[in-house]
Amino acid sequence: MYTAVTTSLDGHVAVIELNRPPANYFDTVLIGEIADAADALVSQGARAIVLAAAGKHFCAGANFAVGEMADDRAESSLALYREAARLFDIPVPVIAAVQGSAVGGGVGLACAADFRVAVPGTRFHANFSMLGFHHGFGLSVTLPEIVGPRHALDLLGAGRRITGEQALRIGLADRLVPDGEQRAEAVRWAADFAAAAPLAVQAIKHTLRGSLAARVRAALDHEHQQQVRLWATDDCRTGIEANLARQRPVFTGR
Repeated sequence: MYTAVTTSLDGHVAVIELNRPPANYFDTVLIGEIADAADALVSQGARAIVLAAAGKHFCAGANFAVGEMADDRAESSLALYREAARLFDIPVPVIAAVQGSAVGGGVGLACAADFRVAVPGTRFHANFSMLGFHHGFGLSVTLPEIVGPRHALDLLGAGRRITGEQALRIGLADRLVPDGEQRAEAVRWAADFAAAAPLAVQAIKHTLRGSLAARVRAALDHEHQQQVRLWATDDCRTGIEANLARQRPVFTGR
Protein backbone atom coordinates (compact mmCIF):
# COMPACT_ATOMS: atom_id res chain seq x y z
CA MET A 1 0.00 0.00 0.00
CA TYR A 2 2.80 2.43 0.91
CA THR A 3 6.15 2.82 -0.84
CA ALA A 4 8.08 4.90 1.69
CA VAL A 5 6.68 3.81 5.06
CA THR A 6 5.54 0.62 6.74
CA THR A 7 2.85 0.40 9.39
CA SER A 8 1.66 -1.92 12.13
CA LEU A 9 -1.13 -1.87 14.68
CA ASP A 10 -0.91 -3.86 17.92
CA GLY A 11 -4.06 -3.40 19.94
CA HIS A 12 -4.48 0.36 19.98
CA VAL A 13 -0.80 1.27 19.50
CA ALA A 14 0.31 1.99 15.94
CA VAL A 15 3.82 2.27 14.51
CA ILE A 16 4.63 4.20 11.36
CA GLU A 17 8.16 3.47 10.20
CA LEU A 18 10.13 5.51 7.69
CA ASN A 19 11.52 2.90 5.34
CA ARG A 20 14.28 4.52 3.30
CA PRO A 21 17.39 3.48 5.23
CA PRO A 22 20.02 4.40 6.05
CA ALA A 23 19.37 8.16 5.86
CA ASN A 24 15.56 8.15 5.41
CA TYR A 25 15.60 11.29 3.28
CA PHE A 26 12.10 12.66 2.91
CA ASP A 27 10.15 14.02 -0.01
CA THR A 28 6.51 14.83 -0.70
CA VAL A 29 5.66 11.14 -1.12
CA LEU A 30 7.12 10.10 2.23
CA ILE A 31 5.52 12.93 4.21
CA GLY A 32 2.19 12.34 2.48
CA GLU A 33 2.36 8.65 3.28
CA ILE A 34 2.99 9.38 6.95
CA ALA A 35 -0.13 11.55 7.03
CA ASP A 36 -2.18 8.99 5.04
CA ALA A 37 -1.02 6.16 7.30
CA ALA A 38 -1.90 8.12 10.43
CA ASP A 39 -5.40 8.81 9.11
CA ALA A 40 -5.89 5.14 8.24
CA LEU A 41 -4.54 3.84 11.54
CA VAL A 42 -6.72 6.17 13.61
CA SER A 43 -9.74 5.00 11.64
CA GLN A 44 -8.71 1.42 12.47
CA GLY A 45 -8.62 2.11 16.19
CA ALA A 46 -5.14 3.49 16.92
CA ARG A 47 -5.15 5.59 20.08
CA ALA A 48 -1.45 6.54 19.93
CA ILE A 49 1.17 6.47 17.19
CA VAL A 50 4.92 5.82 17.32
CA LEU A 51 6.87 7.47 14.49
CA ALA A 52 10.02 5.42 13.99
CA ALA A 53 12.62 4.85 11.29
CA ALA A 54 14.39 1.84 9.80
CA GLY A 55 18.17 1.79 9.68
CA LYS A 56 20.88 3.93 11.19
CA HIS A 57 19.25 7.38 11.13
CA PHE A 58 15.85 8.83 11.96
CA CYS A 59 15.72 11.30 9.07
CA ALA A 60 18.38 13.31 7.25
CA GLY A 61 15.82 15.76 5.87
CA ALA A 62 15.70 16.56 2.16
CA ASN A 63 18.24 15.22 -0.31
CA PHE A 64 19.68 18.19 -2.22
CA ALA A 65 21.82 15.94 -4.44
CA VAL A 66 19.05 14.03 -6.21
CA GLY A 67 15.27 14.00 -6.38
CA GLU A 68 12.66 16.71 -6.24
CA MET A 69 14.64 19.11 -4.05
CA ALA A 70 17.53 19.01 -6.51
CA ASP A 71 15.27 19.65 -9.50
CA ASP A 72 12.72 22.29 -8.46
CA ARG A 73 13.04 23.34 -4.84
CA ALA A 74 10.34 26.03 -4.87
CA GLU A 75 7.51 23.89 -6.19
CA SER A 76 8.64 20.70 -4.47
CA SER A 77 8.93 22.32 -1.05
CA LEU A 78 5.51 23.93 -1.43
CA ALA A 79 3.95 20.54 -2.16
CA LEU A 80 5.91 18.94 0.68
CA TYR A 81 4.75 21.55 3.19
CA ARG A 82 1.11 21.01 2.22
CA GLU A 83 1.55 17.39 3.26
CA ALA A 84 3.59 18.31 6.35
CA ALA A 85 0.77 20.55 7.61
CA ARG A 86 -1.46 17.46 7.79
CA LEU A 87 0.78 15.96 10.49
CA PHE A 88 -0.41 18.64 12.90
CA ASP A 89 -4.01 17.50 12.45
CA ILE A 90 -3.36 13.97 13.76
CA PRO A 91 -5.86 13.67 16.64
CA VAL A 92 -4.00 11.11 18.77
CA PRO A 93 -0.64 11.44 20.58
CA VAL A 94 2.41 10.89 18.38
CA ILE A 95 5.77 9.86 19.86
CA ALA A 96 8.90 10.00 17.70
CA ALA A 97 11.61 7.40 18.37
CA VAL A 98 14.79 9.15 17.23
CA GLN A 99 18.02 7.27 16.63
CA GLY A 100 21.10 8.36 14.72
CA SER A 101 20.75 11.72 13.05
CA ALA A 102 17.77 14.02 12.68
CA VAL A 103 19.03 16.68 10.29
CA GLY A 104 17.37 19.78 8.85
CA GLY A 105 13.79 18.92 8.02
CA GLY A 106 14.32 15.71 9.98
CA VAL A 107 14.34 17.88 13.10
CA GLY A 108 11.11 19.44 11.82
CA LEU A 109 9.58 16.00 11.40
CA ALA A 110 10.59 15.00 14.93
CA CYS A 111 9.11 18.25 16.26
CA ALA A 112 5.82 17.58 14.49
CA ALA A 113 5.35 14.74 16.99
CA ASP A 114 4.04 15.44 20.48
CA PHE A 115 7.03 13.78 22.16
CA ARG A 116 10.52 12.59 21.29
CA VAL A 117 12.44 9.63 22.71
CA ALA A 118 16.19 9.86 22.04
CA VAL A 119 19.30 7.84 22.80
CA PRO A 120 22.86 8.95 23.59
CA GLY A 121 23.77 8.32 19.96
CA THR A 122 21.06 10.65 18.65
CA ARG A 123 22.21 13.83 16.94
CA PHE A 124 19.84 16.72 16.27
CA HIS A 125 21.16 19.18 13.69
CA ALA A 126 18.96 21.99 12.37
CA ASN A 127 21.60 22.89 9.81
CA PHE A 128 19.64 25.31 7.62
CA SER A 129 21.83 28.37 8.28
CA MET A 130 24.92 26.31 7.41
CA LEU A 131 23.26 25.57 4.06
CA GLY A 132 22.57 29.26 3.53
CA PHE A 133 18.80 29.34 3.76
CA HIS A 134 15.82 29.66 6.09
CA HIS A 135 14.45 26.77 8.12
CA GLY A 136 11.13 25.13 7.24
CA PHE A 137 8.69 22.40 8.31
CA GLY A 138 6.97 24.73 10.78
CA LEU A 139 10.03 24.93 13.03
CA SER A 140 9.33 28.66 13.49
CA VAL A 141 6.42 27.56 15.68
CA THR A 142 7.30 24.13 17.01
CA LEU A 143 10.92 24.56 18.08
CA PRO A 144 10.42 27.70 20.25
CA GLU A 145 7.44 26.03 21.91
CA ILE A 146 9.51 22.95 22.72
CA VAL A 147 12.84 24.47 23.80
CA GLY A 148 12.09 28.19 24.20
CA PRO A 149 13.05 31.07 21.90
CA ARG A 150 16.69 31.37 23.04
CA HIS A 151 17.55 27.74 22.44
CA ALA A 152 15.58 27.81 19.17
CA LEU A 153 17.60 30.78 17.91
CA ASP A 154 20.83 29.06 18.94
CA LEU A 155 19.94 25.78 17.24
CA LEU A 156 18.62 27.41 14.05
CA GLY A 157 20.85 30.47 13.80
CA ALA A 158 24.16 28.79 14.61
CA GLY A 159 23.17 25.49 13.00
CA ARG A 160 24.25 23.83 16.22
CA ARG A 161 24.52 20.03 16.35
CA ILE A 162 23.55 18.54 19.72
CA THR A 163 23.60 15.10 21.29
CA GLY A 164 20.77 13.15 22.83
CA GLU A 165 21.92 14.17 26.30
CA GLN A 166 22.01 17.84 25.34
CA ALA A 167 18.59 17.53 23.72
CA LEU A 168 17.21 16.09 26.96
CA ARG A 169 18.63 18.99 28.96
CA ILE A 170 16.96 21.67 26.83
CA GLY A 171 13.69 19.74 26.37
CA LEU A 172 14.06 18.78 22.71
CA ALA A 173 14.09 15.15 23.84
CA ASP A 174 11.50 14.14 26.45
CA ARG A 175 13.10 10.83 27.39
CA LEU A 176 16.59 9.40 26.96
CA VAL A 177 17.12 5.64 26.89
CA PRO A 178 20.09 3.40 26.03
CA ASP A 179 21.00 3.08 22.36
CA GLY A 180 18.68 0.70 20.55
CA GLU A 181 15.83 1.02 23.04
CA GLN A 182 14.16 4.13 21.63
CA ARG A 183 11.38 2.33 19.79
CA ALA A 184 10.51 -0.01 22.65
CA GLU A 185 10.33 2.95 25.04
CA ALA A 186 8.15 4.90 22.62
CA VAL A 187 5.80 1.93 22.29
CA ARG A 188 5.56 1.57 26.07
CA TRP A 189 4.78 5.28 26.37
CA ALA A 190 2.17 5.04 23.60
CA ALA A 191 0.55 2.14 25.47
CA ASP A 192 -0.03 4.46 28.44
CA PHE A 193 -2.05 6.78 26.22
CA ALA A 194 -3.82 3.83 24.59
CA ALA A 195 -4.98 2.59 28.01
CA ALA A 196 -6.68 5.91 28.78
CA ALA A 197 -10.15 6.94 27.59
CA PRO A 198 -9.59 7.67 23.88
CA LEU A 199 -12.16 10.43 23.49
CA ALA A 200 -10.77 12.18 26.55
CA VAL A 201 -7.18 11.91 25.31
CA GLN A 202 -8.10 13.33 21.92
CA ALA A 203 -10.04 16.18 23.52
CA ILE A 204 -7.13 16.97 25.84
CA LYS A 205 -4.63 17.01 22.95
CA HIS A 206 -6.93 19.25 20.92
CA THR A 207 -7.32 21.67 23.83
CA LEU A 208 -3.64 21.83 24.72
CA ARG A 209 -2.49 22.21 21.12
CA GLY A 210 -5.03 24.95 20.53
CA SER A 211 -4.25 26.89 17.36
CA LEU A 212 -0.95 25.07 16.71
CA ALA A 213 -2.00 23.64 13.34
CA ALA A 214 -3.21 27.02 12.09
CA ARG A 215 -0.05 28.74 13.32
CA VAL A 216 2.12 26.10 11.65
CA ARG A 217 0.30 26.57 8.35
CA ALA A 218 0.88 30.32 8.53
CA ALA A 219 4.53 29.77 9.44
CA LEU A 220 4.99 27.34 6.55
CA ASP A 221 3.90 30.03 4.10
CA HIS A 222 6.41 32.51 5.56
CA GLU A 223 9.18 29.90 5.75
CA HIS A 224 8.63 28.94 2.12
CA GLN A 225 8.82 32.57 0.99
CA GLN A 226 12.08 33.06 2.84
CA GLN A 227 13.50 29.81 1.51
CA VAL A 228 12.73 30.74 -2.10
CA ARG A 229 14.39 34.14 -1.60
CA LEU A 230 17.52 32.68 -0.04
CA TRP A 231 17.86 29.73 -2.43
CA ALA A 232 18.77 32.32 -5.09
CA THR A 233 21.78 33.63 -3.12
CA ASP A 234 25.46 32.87 -3.54
CA ASP A 235 25.62 31.83 0.12
CA CYS A 236 23.01 29.14 -0.44
CA ARG A 237 24.87 27.73 -3.43
CA THR A 238 28.04 27.77 -1.35
CA GLY A 239 26.36 26.08 1.61
CA ILE A 240 24.74 23.28 -0.35
CA GLU A 241 27.87 22.62 -2.43
CA ALA A 242 30.00 22.50 0.72
CA ASN A 243 27.52 20.17 2.40
CA LEU A 244 27.54 17.76 -0.53
CA ALA A 245 31.34 17.86 -0.59
CA ARG A 246 31.48 17.44 3.21
CA GLN A 247 33.42 20.69 3.56
CA ARG A 248 32.94 23.71 5.81
CA PRO A 249 31.36 26.60 3.88
CA VAL A 250 32.77 30.11 3.79
CA PHE A 251 29.90 32.58 3.45
CA THR A 252 30.17 36.07 1.97
CA GLY A 253 26.73 37.52 2.71
CA ARG A 254 25.71 37.60 -0.94
